Amino acid sequence: MSTQSSADYVQHHLEHLTFNLKTFSFHGQGFWNLNLDTFFLSLVLGIGFLFLFRWVAVSAQAGIPGKIQNFVEILIEFVDKTVKESFQGTSQLIAPLALTIFVWVFLMNFMDLIPVDFLPTTLSLFGITHFRSVPTADPNATFGMSIAVFCLIIYYNLKIKGFKGLGKEMLITPFGPYLFPINIIFRLLEEFVRPISLSLRLFGNLFAGELIFILVALLPWWIQWTFGGVWSIFHILIIVIQAFIFMMLTIVYLSMAHESHAEEAH
Repeated sequence: MSTQSSADYVQHHLEHLTFNLKTFSFHGQGFWNLNLDTFFLSLVLGIGFLFLFRWVAVSAQAGIPGKIQNFVEILIEFVDKTVKESFQGTSQLIAPLALTIFVWVFLMNFMDLIPVDFLPTTLSLFGITHFRSVPTADPNATFGMSIAVFCLIIYYNLKIKGFKGLGKEMLITPFGPYLFPINIIFRLLEEFVRPISLSLRLFGNLFAGELIFILVALLPWWIQWTFGGVWSIFHILIIVIQAFIFMMLTIVYLSMAHESHAEEAH
């Protein structure tokens, strides 16, 4: 029986279940690869979150609410308060968007607390040899969410300020109209850095956490429970904080899109 080296073990757990959309084959290479594990888990967690909140809304009781209803209400009040304190404009989309981002990102992050061998070993019984359990440890997922936020930033910039107002703001902010080439360069850099930083921050933290859990799984069993337990407790804070940061930055970026600096810089 062949033994798997530590390097092979780590590499195996960092490989995605992929499907190539061009060749219609599994484990392909190239741009047209779709990470099925990331896609499937993020979709299941998102749909599960929506069904749970829908079920709580339909079965809500005014008298003595249950534990799940209490938890959902506390979560909604927390997000709503955060949005009111951070978002300066008026929009019916921001609060539901912030709630969706926070819960969805948290659930995807939470998958990192599942033992690293559980899903791959279970799915290997059905012939699936590669499967990564943490969608947010895949840069494709984090970039996808950040690009969606970037599109919303552009949309609200155009909706609130119009082409004329946005153009004027890009030309004269922050150094005045005489340095408009520098203003445009700074504005373009600022806009493109936002989705990159938003996605890489989440990906970097969760990829590092996933890698540490894989390395912990290589340790002797009597050390795994000690070191792994301590890291799990610490990692709970990380997954909550990263979900909150992604939500907060989204709110702040969209709030900035509602503000106009053209008159202030004039």
